[in-house]
This record gives sequence, structure tokens and C-alpha cells, in this order.
Amino acid sequence: VELEIRSVTSAMAKAETAAAPVWIPPPKIEDLYAATTGNNFSSINAPTAGARKQQPLPKGSADFQLYSLATPNGWKVGILLEELGIDYDAHVINIGKGEQFNSGFVGANPNSKIPAAIDFAGPGGKPLALMEGGAILMHLCEKYPEKGFLPSDPRLRSQCLQWLFWQVGGQGPMTGNFGHFMVYAPANQVDARNYGVARYGMEVQRLCDVLERHLAGYGDFCGNDGLRPEGPRKFLVGEQYSVADIACLPWVLTIKGKGYDRPNQPRAQDFLGMDRYPNLNAWADRLTQRIQVQRGMRVCSGAGKPWLEDGHPLNEKSLSKGPSKL
Repeated sequence: VELEIRSVTSAMAKAETAAAPVWIPPPKIEDLYAATTGNNFSSINAPTAGARKQQPLPKGSADFQLYSLATPNGWKVGILLEELGIDYDAHVINIGKGEQFNSGFVGANPNSKIPAAIDFAGPGGKPLALMEGGAILMHLCEKYPEKGFLPSDPRLRSQCLQWLFWQVGGQGPMTGNFGHFMVYAPANQVDARNYGVARYGMEVQRLCDVLERHLAGYGDFCGNDGLRPEGPRKFLVGEQYSVADIACLPWVLTIKGKGYDRPNQPRAQDFLGMDRYPNLNAWADRLTQRIQVQRGMRVCSGAGKPWLEDGHPLNEKSLSKGPSKL
């Protein structure tokens, strides 16, 4: 009898396995494009590059012209520009309307992603178009070395570049992928969203833990993974605020803030359990107290520099009355 039961159980398991659908790709990826219908950017997504409309970019009087939007990728450049204190003009690029595919923007960035910039006082006195947020950060740091956002010490410089590459290659894309499945993917794609949120949400937690452990004092960039004698770190590199902090902060703030919060869903910070990273939270809270960070996060939010308007909490007149409550 026991043998018969095992045989029946085994047969049922095989039948269930056989009945389960198995994904098989169609002959061409184009056959799957319809499955993306309903995501927030489906109307502008396409497999081709280049300009879709002839429209020049606006240009102000400053040598440095920024074309961006107040998203995590845009924030990091806005923050650095405010920290540097240089003259620049900022122009809003509405990616929801597809303005990143206008000919002028494509001329500045053939990849049609914000942020982009043109330094009209580039090398040799000629304009230099700049694409990719990390590359723009590097350009600005190297152009203004006296500001100290890219350390001159070879060891600290290497550490800083490692964190910058970590951000552009891992933290940004993975957190953005989590956000896509959490809030932007088609509402009816339940299985796909469950998989995507689990896959990328887990990776976001791991990346947050990388920052948490580093800020807690683990590792020494000499090959040791234990706690360093000096204890927790105040900043990512050495004991100085650098472009590494500026680059890594925005995506942390997106999770901690309201960027991925939607009605009838748990808050992203609660969903991911952000309270388990005390050193990371303290670091982020410490940096966001800086007026330059607060202004940098609002570059290209409705207007290029919205705090220039009277009454804005970050306007000079408002700040003279007391600290910003933003």
C-alpha cells in the first residue's frame, strides 16, 4: 500500500510539472513588444536611437548649460553644481513628453537620457557635450580640483572612483529596476511584477547593506573585511565629503522618501525595511541638512532653479529668516 501511495504521489507531481507553463521565447523580440503596453513609458519606448523631432536646446548666458530633470540621476549633478558654487544655467527636460528625443538634446547626448550638459568653455575653448551623470560629475571635479570633491591623494582618489563606478554600474540601475516593477510596470502583469520586485528589491537591500557595512566601519581598502580601529565612517571616502557621497545619496533618498510610494501600496522604505540600516540612514540625514544638497535636488524641478522665486523655502530671503524645513 505504501508503495502504491508513493507511486500515485509521484505520478501526480509529474503531472503537475508537465501541466506547468514553461516560457519559450518567440522567434523575434518584436513579438513581445505588446506585452509592455501599460507601463508608464510605453508611449515613448522604442528600439531605435536618434532624433524624433527637430528642436534646438535652449541656452542661457553661463558657460555651463545643464539639461536635466529632478530625478535621482539628475539630482547628483544638481547637487555637485550647487556645492561647487559655479555659474550655470539649468533647463528642464520633460522625459514624459519625449523631449530627450529632440534633435538638440540628441546632439548633447546621443543616448537620450538625462542628465546631459554642454560646457561651452570646454578643452581648447571649444564646447564639450557631456552625457552620463557619472561622466559629468568627473568632468566638473577635474575642472575644479581646488574644490576638493575628487581627492588628490592617490589612495583616496582610487577609493572615490571605485564608489562612483559602483554607483553608476550597480546602485542606480538596480534601484531603478526595482522602482520600475514596483510602480511603473503594467498593473495587470502580476507575476512579472512579483518576480521583478523580488529580484531587484533583494538586490537593493544588498546594496544598501554594502553602504551600511562600509559606513559602520567594516573594511579598509587594504584587503581586510573586519571593523577598522577608527570605528564608523562619517563619509564614504576618508574623512571628507566627496563626489562619492554626492553620487550615492540620491537613490538612497528615493527609497527613504516618496519616490516609489503609491496609493494602496506599502511605503518603499517600509517595504524594504530601511530601518535596518542605521549608519546609512544617519549618513543620508546628515548630508540632506546641507542647503546645497536641498537645492541640488530641486534643480530642474518645475523650473531650472525654482528657489530663485520669492517665497521658495530655499530662497536666500527665506533662509535668512531661519533654516529650511524641507
